[in-house]
Order: sequence, then C-alpha cells, then structure tokens
Amino acid sequence: MVGNGAREDASPPPASPSPPRPGGAPPAPALRRARWAIALVFLVHGAVTGSFATRVPWIQEHTGIGTGELGVALAFPAIGASLAMPLAGRISHRFGARTALRGLLALWTLSLILPALSPGLYALCPALLLYGASAGMSDVAMNALGVETEDRLGRPVMSGLHGMWSVGALLGSAAGTVAAHAGTDARLHLGAAALVLTAVGAFVCGGVLDPPGADGPAPPRFTLPPKSALVIGAVGFCAVFAEGAGLDWSAVYLRDVLGADAGPAAASTTAFACTMAVARLVGDRVVARFGPVRTVRLGGALATAGGLLVVAARHPVVAMAGFALVGLGIAVVVPLAFAAAARSGPAPGQAIAGVATITYASSLIAPSSIGGIAQVTSLTVSFAVVTALAVGLIAGARVLRVPERGAASAPSATAEIPAPPRP
Repeated sequence: MVGNGAREDASPPPASPSPPRPGGAPPAPALRRARWAIALVFLVHGAVTGSFATRVPWIQEHTGIGTGELGVALAFPAIGASLAMPLAGRISHRFGARTALRGLLALWTLSLILPALSPGLYALCPALLLYGASAGMSDVAMNALGVETEDRLGRPVMSGLHGMWSVGALLGSAAGTVAAHAGTDARLHLGAAALVLTAVGAFVCGGVLDPPGADGPAPPRFTLPPKSALVIGAVGFCAVFAEGAGLDWSAVYLRDVLGADAGPAAASTTAFACTMAVARLVGDRVVARFGPVRTVRLGGALATAGGLLVVAARHPVVAMAGFALVGLGIAVVVPLAFAAAARSGPAPGQAIAGVATITYASSLIAPSSIGGIAQVTSLTVSFAVVTALAVGLIAGARVLRVPERGAASAPSATAEIPAPPRP
C-alpha cells in the first residue's frame, strides 16, 4: 500500500477537468458533438487496421514472399510507428490540434492502399513503414484530443473511445472478410476502403475540439519519453502482451493443447476480440464508479483468474472461459494508460507517445515471445508467463491514479498540441 492509498480513488473518480481556457469552455451540446466526433475518429482508425489485417494473405501471395519474409515485413509498421510518434506533438503545435488530426488521419487512411500496390518485399517494407508511421502519429493525436474531451466533460470516456476503435476494427475486418470471400482484388478493396475512410475521417474531424494551447516553444522533434511514461507504459505493456497472446495464440492453444476442432478454436479468437470490445464500450461506467486504480486492480484479478483457467484447462470450454476473462480484465488498461500519461507532466504529447511506443513494442514482441517460449517449453508455460504479467497489472495499477481535482500538477491534455495563435 502506498502512503496515500486511502485517497487513490476516494474522491469522485472522473478525470480532473483542465484549467479554464481563454474564451470559456464549449457549451454542453458542442461538447457532446465533440465527444461523438472523436469517437468516430477512433472508429475510422480501427477500421483501417481491420481492413488491412484481412488482406495480408492476398498481399503475401501477390508479392510472392514466404512466411519468414512476411514476418520481417510485418515488423515495419511497428518500427515506423515508434520512429514517427514523437513527431505528432510538433505537427500539432505547428498546425493546431484539429487540422493536424485531420491531416494525420488522412495520411493513415490513404496509406492503406500502399501495401496492396507493392510488387515485392523491397517495396512492401517501406510501404508498411509509412503505413505504421502514419498510424502512430494519428494515434497520438487522437488520444491527446480524447483526453482533452474527457477533461472538458469531467467524466471518463477513454475506455469507450477505445471500444469504438475495436468496433471499427471489427467492421473493417468484416468487410474485408466479405471481399476476400468474394475473391475481390485487394487493390480494388483497399483502394475503395481508403477513399471512403478518408472522406469519413475528414468529415468527422471537423467536429472534434480545437482548443487553444498555452504559449511556449514548440516541442522537440525527438526526445526520450519522461520517466512517468516509462512506468505507466510498463502497465500498458503487460496488458498489450496479454492481448497479443490472446488474439494470436488462443486458437492455436485450443487446437494444439486441448485438441479442439478448427471451428471452436477460431471462435475463441473472435470471442476474445468481442469481449474486449464490449468491455471497453461499458468500461467508462466502471471507471466512473470505482476509479482507474481499483478498476485496473479488478481487471488484473480477472485476467489472472482467466490465465489460471487457461493453464489448468483440460477442456476447450474451460479455456475459452479463461480467454474471455483475460480479455475482460485487460480491456480498459490501455485507454487508462493513455489518459494517465497525458496528465503525468507538462508534456502530454511526449508522454502519450512514450506510452504508445512501449505498447506498440509489446504488440510486436508478444506473438514471437509466446512462440519462442512454447518452442523451448510448451504453450502452457507461455500462458503461465501471460498470467504472471496479469498479476503485474494488480501491482502497477496505482500509477494510473487520477490527480486531485484542482491540483496544479494536472496539465491540459493538449499542452503540446495548441491551435495556432489567433490573429
């Protein structure tokens, strides 16, 4: 227990509102519109990811690359995101929060077509590097504005926003599945998806907040993340590692360890993704009731129980229940980590970029780490490691504590992403 543990969530848990801004806060109807606008931005962002994921087999066949080469190519989105995310704060400072988000989101949606146009590995890798870079920068910008919207509303919304991202990913993957089943050329499918999502993104960005920022110099182009972001990012790392393990290995676990047929094995992955999406959509109510620290501790306990069920399971149904508990337990951790990062110091954009880099790294290494551990030992041992990381959520939850209302340390979530000076 920490010294002020009794006060971690004793006060009403909604996020601390930002300090008064010039011109006063937007009226309630405008805030509601801004909340739905940023939610749709998250949905568009997720739809790009879902659309791309369904056409990876087509891209592999079209480029004529093997499994090992595909694995190398699929590392480039995470590399591009990690390199480019620190630039998001400077771009937003230069052009303003809303304009920067509109441009970065358009770059992300339009980059969806590039992998399908690549004729081989040497063209695919830089295409995926740009794809990942635009994904990371737009991710930082939309999360910063999501925290800003949460602060203005005075109640949690970040979990719901990430739930909308999951809904978008499901919609994008559903459309991609239909296109793949119909034998549609991925260049046609992803090109059409890119144009539609770009138009939708440009429209909905017009409704997001465009807050005036504090005067000051532009943030640096590249800088190491603050220590606070590293600690918060470690909590996000545990959650994203478990998420990657569940999404990529749950079906394999049921098939290879428990002898399940292909249908139930595949259904476990879909159920895991749906559980996470639903939990994120309702997660804001839980956070509002219990606060972020208690919510993450409860989630860590559920994820730990789920991991133990998976490891001890002797029947596919028991393992599926375990995976569902893992998904339920980790669902709100990443949204709360981004929100905590934005309030952890005077450079919110830098802190969000730091946490996002760590979580992207976790999503990159989780699948290969699970496979490597399984190669040396077994898949059961791999998920024992996942269970141990879930325990880390319980231990590290305190770093996601919301600052006291009115505390001087609670900065504006867009301190690094102000709008251009008004004439």
